[in-house]
Parts: sequence; structure tokens; C-alpha cells
Amino acid sequence: MSAFHEGIKALGLGPGGIPRFERLNQRLEPLTGWTVVAVPGLVPEEVFFHHLAHRRFVAGRFIRDASQLDYLEQPDVFHDVFGHVPLLADPAYAAYMQAYGEAGARLQQGRSFTELSRLYWYTVEFGLMRDGDRLRIFGAGILSSNGESEYALDSREPLRIRFDLRRTMLTDYRSDTFQKNYFVIESFADLVGRTANVDFAGVYKELEGLAPIAAGIRLPTDVLFAPNRADGN
Repeated sequence: MSAFHEGIKALGLGPGGIPRFERLNQRLEPLTGWTVVAVPGLVPEEVFFHHLAHRRFVAGRFIRDASQLDYLEQPDVFHDVFGHVPLLADPAYAAYMQAYGEAGARLQQGRSFTELSRLYWYTVEFGLMRDGDRLRIFGAGILSSNGESEYALDSREPLRIRFDLRRTMLTDYRSDTFQKNYFVIESFADLVGRTANVDFAGVYKELEGLAPIAAGIRLPTDVLFAPNRADGN
């Protein structure tokens, strides 16, 4: 994906070791107003949303070992900085992340974050984007896993479903294995257009009482995309 590679170049990220956050922020903040904040691990959802709403991305300050290269459930500095941060240099993606944080910050106290968490999962973590007649990865959960990168694009096993906000927010996911389905956007600008000015309070009201959709279930209204490899298995 060109936006990812352009972000890598603009931020000076490369194979020379773990980047220093202060140097990374010196390049990132002038581009889109975002900065990276180091944290020891997962933070409470309220804190997470507050940071995103103010264009601050929290990144784990630990790194996986060699035995965890293909999958790590808790995000580390490789997942966060390599997977997420390059795209924060893209204005449209940066706008989506802020809008997502603002939506979370506006949630009524005591309200479940489940539906909003699914939106993050299926876009920021495990999202795919259409590029002509092929699919590209933009979700950091896929990018930081060599095995899932091949599986998400080439395997016939998972469903690749055209992104729909309400469908996505109703769909369960698994955090301990490769995904049974992915959602496909047209572009970051399209994603912003579908989410930035949404009345999420109204969406939550629409979804109340509706049963969640299990991962891997195809609905009659789903528009599906084929794997990149015609012989994917």
C-alpha cells in the first residue's frame, strides 16, 4: 500500500532498530498533528479514546521474542509503531483515528464499548482496502503477522466483506487466531466519509436488541471479494 510505504519513508522508519519516540514525533507531528505516547501495556478504554481524540497514539514499550513473530495477542512496539504509526502520516487515516477516538469519548458513562471495539478491530487492526481488482492490507494486526498477511490476501477460507458500518459493529471477532472474516474499504477518504460525522448515539439505538453476528457468517446482503490468488487455499 502506497500510504504505508510513504509513511515509512516520511517518518524515517527502517530496519536499524527500535525508533526513539521523541525523534519519531519530531517527524510525525508536523505532518498530521499526531504524536506517539509510550505505555507499559494495554490502557483502559476511556484513556485510550481520550488519547486518540487528541491525536495521541499509545504504543507498547515492550517487544515480542522470536517465538511470537507470527502472532502476539497483546500489542508490542513492533505492532504499534510498525503496524499503526506509518499510516498516521496520511491525513485521511489520521482524521479517521481522531474521529474514532471522539466517538468513544462521547459514549455515555456505563455504556458498553463492544460495538465500537468491533469497528476498531475490523478497520484499524484487521482492515483490507480495495486497490483496483486486488486487495491491500492496512490493518496493523495483519501487517505485524507474516502468516496472517498471506492468509488475509490469498486464502479461500475467510470472508472478505464490503465495509458497512452497522454490519461491522455487530460482528464478533476472535483475538486468539486468524480472522474468519475481514471488511474491505474503498479508501481512507471513503472510511472517513462513512464514520466521521456519524451520530453514533443513533447507531447504538439502532443496534439495541439485535443479536451479534458470529465471525465467519455470510449474510444475504454481503458483497464479497475474492482472494488475490486465484488458487488461494
